[in-house]
Amino acid sequence: MFKKVLIANRGEIAVRVMNACKKLGVRTVAVYSQADEGALHVQMADEAYPIGPPPVAQSYLNMDKILQVALEAEAQAIHPGYGLLAENAIFARKCAEKGLVFVGPKAESIEAMGFKVKARKIMKEAGVPIVPGNIEGIQGLDMAKGLARGIGYPVMVKASAGGGGIGMQVARNDKELEQALKMCETRAKAYFGDPSLYLEKYIEEPRHIEVQVLGDEGGHIIYLNERECSIQRRHQKVIEEAPSTFVNPELREKMGTVALRAAQAIGYTNAGTVEFLVDPDRNFYFLEMNTRIQVEHPVTEMTTGIDLVKWQLRIAAGESLTLKQEDIGINGHAIECRIYAEDPDKNFMPSPGKITKWRVPKLEGFRADVGVYEGYTVSPFYDPLLAKFVSWGSTRDQAIEIMNGALEATKVEGIKTNIPFHMRAIGSGLFKEGRTTTNFIDQLKEE
Repeated sequence: MFKKVLIANRGEIAVRVMNACKKLGVRTVAVYSQADEGALHVQMADEAYPIGPPPVAQSYLNMDKILQVALEAEAQAIHPGYGLLAENAIFARKCAEKGLVFVGPKAESIEAMGFKVKARKIMKEAGVPIVPGNIEGIQGLDMAKGLARGIGYPVMVKASAGGGGIGMQVARNDKELEQALKMCETRAKAYFGDPSLYLEKYIEEPRHIEVQVLGDEGGHIIYLNERECSIQRRHQKVIEEAPSTFVNPELREKMGTVALRAAQAIGYTNAGTVEFLVDPDRNFYFLEMNTRIQVEHPVTEMTTGIDLVKWQLRIAAGESLTLKQEDIGINGHAIECRIYAEDPDKNFMPSPGKITKWRVPKLEGFRADVGVYEGYTVSPFYDPLLAKFVSWGSTRDQAIEIMNGALEATKVEGIKTNIPFHMRAIGSGLFKEGRTTTNFIDQLKEE
């Protein structure tokens, strides 16, 4: 095992990785921007180093500075968390060039899945079902219109290099398609430096269901069941659960087998997630593969008893995966609510500011992965995720009851949070009945 690991991230995921490191007896190195000098991950680390001004381009995305700190601190490995540099093949290669272990898959695997059009092509060749659409990208409006009519409206315009729900827009006719192309191209260029787009068939009222995979350097790879991640705002997840109420044992095995096929097609190692869209008839289609740890990994941990971050570190250190597919069961039910500094009554607008009160309960069957504290100032520079609340029960109803109790008992002042939204969502008939499609939030408003 490594003696020292640098965590190239911030917030709750940096804290989560540090907790796993401490359990393994590994010393931790934090990096921080000027805005994060007083952050929780900085306080928790064994060592902490400044890396630049608040904007991520000058700090958390500054590869050379982060690598310099890692070498000076004599770290042996870098854990990228999620977001930021986690799916950056260039960074993974630079780590290897400096003699540092990148805690994640090989750069080639990241590259293969990072460009969505390329990923669709690889998956199609591997026999993985993909959402009907084009593979080669769009060359002009006329081509886009011809493709859309061939696929059949409605269609989804997507950024080829996209992720996190950015650069996506539904079009139901030629006029909307033209507007969507302009908007997505602008956003794709601004966020990813790549304006290329492609089209997919827009599946009405699908479920967003993903399968966790874990593989070692020896080629042994397993899947750890599914997570339901359909409740989203602006194409970004806010509530997740495991297992899915919609997935039966037959579908679970089919999706798991396909997820393994997808991972094996790119020689995948470490923790990753294959995401699918599932239609009302239980047909499923490859959406993308996230080559990193997911925000929602705790629901898998709670229902399998497997610490995914510890396994990430162990695999990166060269250990073989001792888990076998037949060892992976499902114990109870888990629900995760992402707690954001945002106002759900104002279209989930961010709500930065100083947290004047922060009280999170300690309850049986409840886990809180937290990245803030009372007195901490939430910065406008970064994603407003404060914490992840995870409940576990022997049944789904029990998990809902525990989550409701935790949300009600939590006290936050000084900023707005989306806790009121979670209380409405978890308490709704829609959720209790398991009717959690990607249209959930619109349907909740109607309800």
